[in-house]
Amino acid sequence: MEAARVGGAMYQRSLPASPNWYCSRSSDVNSNGLMGVGAKNIVYLIDVSAASCRLEGELVGHRDLVSGFSFCQHPGQNHLCVSSSNDGRIRYWDSSSKSLLKEHEAHQSPISALHWSPLDKNLVVSGDEKGVVVCYWFHTGDTVSLFPEPRTIFCITCSPHSWNTVAVGYKDGMIVLIDVSKKGLVMQRLRGHDDEIHSLAWSPLPGEDALYSRPEDSEGTGAGQATNGESAGLEKGCYLASGSKDQTVKIWSTVKSKAVMTLKMPYLKKRGSAVDPGVKERLWLNVHWPKGRATQLVSSCFSGELVLWDLTRTGKLRWTLLGTSSEGQNHSRIVFNMSSFHMQDNRQLLISTSMDRAIKCWDLDSLDCCWTLPTLGGFVYTLTFSPVGTGCLALGVGDQMIRVWNTLTTQNQYDTRSFWHGIKSKVTALAWHPKKEGSLSFGTDDGKVGIYEVYTNKPPQISSSYHRKTVYTLAWGPPVPPMSFGADRGKSTYSLYSCAGEGVILQHDPLKLSGEASDIDQLIRNTNNIKHKLSPHTDLSWKPDGKVVAIGNEDGCIDVYEAPSLKLLCSIQQHHKIINTLQWHHDHSSPPELHCLLASGSSNAIVYVHDLRSIIENPPESPVVLTEPYRRLCGHTDKITDMAWSPHHEARLVTASYDGTAQVWDVLQEEGLSNYRGHHGYLLCVEWSPVDPDLIWTGGKDFTAQEWRVSKQEFTKPPKGKKMSKLKGKKANPNPKKKESPGPGEMNGGPVTEGEKTVTGPEQSGEDDEVSSTSSSVPPPATSEMQRKPSAVPKSKDKTDTNLLKKKKPRSMLPISTSMDHRPKEDLMQDCITLASVHHNNAPPAGCVPGEGEHIHFGLFSDRRALYRMFQSEEKGHVEAGHFDSVVYLRLWSGDLEGALQLAVERGELNDHLLSIAPMAGFEAWRRAVEAYVKQLCLQEQYLKAASHLLSINKVYEAIDLLRSHKIYREAIALVKARLPADDPVLKDLYNGWAAVLEKDGHLSSAAKCYLAAGASFDAAKVLARKNDVSSLKTAAVLARISGEVALAKSLALRCAKDLASAQNWVGAQEVLSSHQSLLVHQLHLSTTELLTVMLEDAGLIPQVWSSSHAWSSPDKGHTTLQDQVRDVWEKLFDVSQASAGRRSAATLLQELKSLESPTPSTSVPIRQVLQYSAIHLTHSVLSWLLDDDEQLIKGLWQAVAWLRDAGHFCVSAELLRRLFPDKDVTVCSRKRPKTLHLSAEEGKAAANSLQAFVHYHRLYDRWWSSSAHSKKVHSRLSLPATDFCARDKVEDKVEDKSEDKVEDRESSESGKSAHSPTRSLEDLGLDASLLLSESHAACQATQRSVRLIQEQLAAMVQQHSGAQGTQLESGDKQTSSPTESSDGHGSADAAEGSDDHETLLSLSVKMSELQKELFDLPDTVKTFPHPDVLECCLVLLHLSESSPLVSESLRGDAKVLLRKYGSGPSVLKASRRFLA
Repeated sequence: MEAARVGGAMYQRSLPASPNWYCSRSSDVNSNGLMGVGAKNIVYLIDVSAASCRLEGELVGHRDLVSGFSFCQHPGQNHLCVSSSNDGRIRYWDSSSKSLLKEHEAHQSPISALHWSPLDKNLVVSGDEKGVVVCYWFHTGDTVSLFPEPRTIFCITCSPHSWNTVAVGYKDGMIVLIDVSKKGLVMQRLRGHDDEIHSLAWSPLPGEDALYSRPEDSEGTGAGQATNGESAGLEKGCYLASGSKDQTVKIWSTVKSKAVMTLKMPYLKKRGSAVDPGVKERLWLNVHWPKGRATQLVSSCFSGELVLWDLTRTGKLRWTLLGTSSEGQNHSRIVFNMSSFHMQDNRQLLISTSMDRAIKCWDLDSLDCCWTLPTLGGFVYTLTFSPVGTGCLALGVGDQMIRVWNTLTTQNQYDTRSFWHGIKSKVTALAWHPKKEGSLSFGTDDGKVGIYEVYTNKPPQISSSYHRKTVYTLAWGPPVPPMSFGADRGKSTYSLYSCAGEGVILQHDPLKLSGEASDIDQLIRNTNNIKHKLSPHTDLSWKPDGKVVAIGNEDGCIDVYEAPSLKLLCSIQQHHKIINTLQWHHDHSSPPELHCLLASGSSNAIVYVHDLRSIIENPPESPVVLTEPYRRLCGHTDKITDMAWSPHHEARLVTASYDGTAQVWDVLQEEGLSNYRGHHGYLLCVEWSPVDPDLIWTGGKDFTAQEWRVSKQEFTKPPKGKKMSKLKGKKANPNPKKKESPGPGEMNGGPVTEGEKTVTGPEQSGEDDEVSSTSSSVPPPATSEMQRKPSAVPKSKDKTDTNLLKKKKPRSMLPISTSMDHRPKEDLMQDCITLASVHHNNAPPAGCVPGEGEHIHFGLFSDRRALYRMFQSEEKGHVEAGHFDSVVYLRLWSGDLEGALQLAVERGELNDHLLSIAPMAGFEAWRRAVEAYVKQLCLQEQYLKAASHLLSINKVYEAIDLLRSHKIYREAIALVKARLPADDPVLKDLYNGWAAVLEKDGHLSSAAKCYLAAGASFDAAKVLARKNDVSSLKTAAVLARISGEVALAKSLALRCAKDLASAQNWVGAQEVLSSHQSLLVHQLHLSTTELLTVMLEDAGLIPQVWSSSHAWSSPDKGHTTLQDQVRDVWEKLFDVSQASAGRRSAATLLQELKSLESPTPSTSVPIRQVLQYSAIHLTHSVLSWLLDDDEQLIKGLWQAVAWLRDAGHFCVSAELLRRLFPDKDVTVCSRKRPKTLHLSAEEGKAAANSLQAFVHYHRLYDRWWSSSAHSKKVHSRLSLPATDFCARDKVEDKVEDKSEDKVEDRESSESGKSAHSPTRSLEDLGLDASLLLSESHAACQATQRSVRLIQEQLAAMVQQHSGAQGTQLESGDKQTSSPTESSDGHGSADAAEGSDDHETLLSLSVKMSELQKELFDLPDTVKTFPHPDVLECCLVLLHLSESSPLVSESLRGDAKVLLRKYGSGPSVLKASRRFLA
């Protein structure tokens, strides 16, 4: 840990790595103001004050991402801290000495939560992704593992009031309170959140009286009381705050074991647009309860805002936004962690970390931001100081952002601006314009080149010429042809040069980046007459005076060219690896002999310095090759990545290397002056401070940019043998433990041991996910970090890797004979003698048969018969070993093709190769092989390939059957259409079969296409209509009409029109019907329905919904009747009138209208469907009018009104009557076309009387309510129950307010006259009361009431009897009274009265028979065309007579007579008592 300790004092200032994302507690601050924050696998320590912050050092040792960090908050022990990692390790540190104290690995899974108990100074609680909770006691080292819930833990918080109480938040929204002293006993489960628990915070004060003062709120028993009896903290309860991904903060009571408060995140507008509350993916809801503030809670919000909640208030006054005093104080992205501490002056500071890679400090009293510490989320690839703006440092970072840091400001040491617009990849190269202030060019990993004007708010200019690979270097220099042509005509004096990974250098015009950039290779070829291919370029550097440029190449060669023609002056061939960096010595305040020094660094560890003064001052006629350097700087142990000459010294150079150090050299003396070792990982860039000779800036893989002093470094040279020690370590552990994702330990060079910070070598150059999150569990594939090679993956020198790349040796076809060559040397020598005897003697030696036995290998060196014998022996060996493919090839080689095919068929091992040579054995052998191969392919489910092979032997039908049998219809149909006649019946069968399968699977449109192709248009239309939606029905109707299926087309069009009409799309419905002339009557009915619906919507009687209606459907503001409006529409749009003939004649249409169904009215039918049924009768009446059939006309109108009334829509029927008969006379049904009804038949007269009676009935109520000044009092005195007169409930709505208002306006003059003219009567006002007091209808209604009463008594008797059988007499009695109370008419009291008479079933049956006989004897017209309730009308007239002289004495007498005669019910008797006394 010595390196970490020293690291705290190595640098002056540093931009640290970004805090890890998506961790519930990865940062904390102790009471002394020391903050620890986990970034990658390092914990950075930051000294915090109200004015500024300062990096104190790092805690280095974890091998994976730091997932949790917590300080011990106890006095005298607050220098102790603990950190956890995804590698399962927990480490305990001394923050003052930066040393590791203890560690344990009790977890087997990545650790997701950690907390040091604020009450017990020795207890540390941690949880992992598997749900295991581990308690560790620091003073003894004991661990206890608990498993309260099998869920993924997201956060853990120890109670500050009870040492053994721990709150655990889980991924699924559950919160569990456990007792760690009782083996993790679950005390409470708090359910309420439905998504991840991101944060938990206990109230700083015990008890639950801080938010509620009422006794009923502070008392509670149950789960909260049933926790730990020994815990004084939970006995009186304590509040717990939780923040969840479900966008809510909940305050929980541990006494009540439930949430007592829910805080919903406010939706704050940002950058001119509102935050979408539905997007949860980018929300992290952190909560923090500051110490000493029991009623205040701080939480994060959607877009980085911090909100202070006052828990004692409600509404918008409850929350206050932090940082509103000035712009730009808040975070710009979600906040992950918050922690606070009290300063000595009692001010409380809050520290927050965010996804915007900034650490902010807040004053909780003023709610203002005190300071901001920017952090870096990627490799620092490049840094450069502006030559114009002194102290302005630009950093190119792998998190897709450029930072511009004003390093000389005194007020804010970290005055940094970020630029990201137009950048969508890692920033790998930067270069300031030499003269123009604020002009910064940048290059990215995706090959983009652009220019930022950093002192403006303009977006960057992007060059239209892109590189194919990573941009390595940018340089400003004088323009060269073709861009230098015409430089006198106002063109730029500087060009921008970019060098990228594909080896190309492009010249960009900064004044016209939209133009095409030029490749300088063409100029080099033309000037130097080069024919061969140029080596890919990797770096370039212009001499400060712009006269020459040095270009580094992939092969290690450095070429120096003279501008502007780019004539080659010399070629430096010293390096043997890729050139990474070139730098010319500066030419200000230095001797001329140093102006031409060129330093170069490559993937070799040696830095070379070349003196090119003689060549530049005296250019040679032909290029010179230099093989010896001017100076050689040795000491680094790995590749050189960057270098910089000191602007304050002569011949002093600083270099950055992959060995993790930066080295300052005295070039002339070739000796090291200072070595910086403050980074954790390799270095990528270095720059000398332009104002301080002792300051240098470096950046590297550890996501940091560091400022350090040359004079304060302990070492003067790089460490020796670092690379070798790494290689030894790799060999000692060739198979490291594999993990799911590469951890930061591997990225940052592994663990730190014995004071040495191990640095990653070039083979470990992977960078984790810089852009999305530094704590992502699955980073993207590693990319090569500035390797300066065309290939993204560096070559490995490990032998094991090269062995893995070797191809596996194929199995020998002749293994037995091959094995004979591996016998002892003596046997091999004897084989030579024996083989010579075989060749030169007529007979082989005794016992020697070439190709068999011990001499099997002689088959290769003897005659053909010996070879065949060897093949037979080898075949036996292959069969025993199961290598039948080798047997097939041996037979093939020996010419036994049929035998090879037969064996392959038997073994099921035919292949394409064998089948391709099968024709050599004859057609029949080939055909048999193909058929066998087809069977083999079918077993392997390769049906398409099998069918193709059947085609090869001209078995087309068999191939089609094969595909059809396996339901491969698409390919089968294609095959039929390609190979068979168009009228082949197989095609139709295929279409029908495929259609059936598609229809079964729900692919109805595809099935319809198949039916159409098969000529089954009817089936196509039917299957399309199965979806039963409007578009499908409409399409099916059109398809059927085009195909000639007229009846089906009409049916489908009618169904579609009905659906459209139900959706109030009247225009669409008419459009569908208009395509079928035979559906004219339906068009008439639909237009009538539309007129009726729009009329009622305008009257406010049915709710208005979205509708697509016609202009002609708007209500007529004049005094025409609804019938006239219907006739006008029919004549204008459909040409239907009295003069129409043929299909448009009224008689024909009336006959067609009978096909429309009109069911029995029911109160369960929706109002809009009721209007459709009522419109049928209205259409019928208008058609009868066209035929001058007055009887059917009046009956149709009566049915239209009765349908609405019987369906329970009383107010709607009243409005319809008003629109049908505005003159209050049913015999006058038209104003526009004078029409007086002449009725002769009894049914017609009865229908007219019924309609007229209901017209008078509504007018009677209107007159009663509008004539009396005390109508409300009179109305209250009328104590008839709602069930006595079914109309009364509906009339209590005053026939809808709008109707009443119109009636009052219309008749106000009449009522006024009647009030002052006592001689006026109801008859004078056109109200015939005699129709309302019809004795025949009164008798019919009384008989019907009696029948209903007896039916109710019978039902009650049966129900009581069944209840007695079930020994539930009491329940039966209650049920007996229930239907009586809810009966219609006057039956409730009568039923009770009847029950007292002890009626029997027989007596009730006799009464029912008598009543039914009375009903039968009544005229049919009385029963078919009912009038309003006569008794109700009598009572209304008598009440009206008390407040108005309109009711004559004779009329009152008639009403009293009817009441005495037919009002036998108790409720009627009670209501009429005052009039009959």
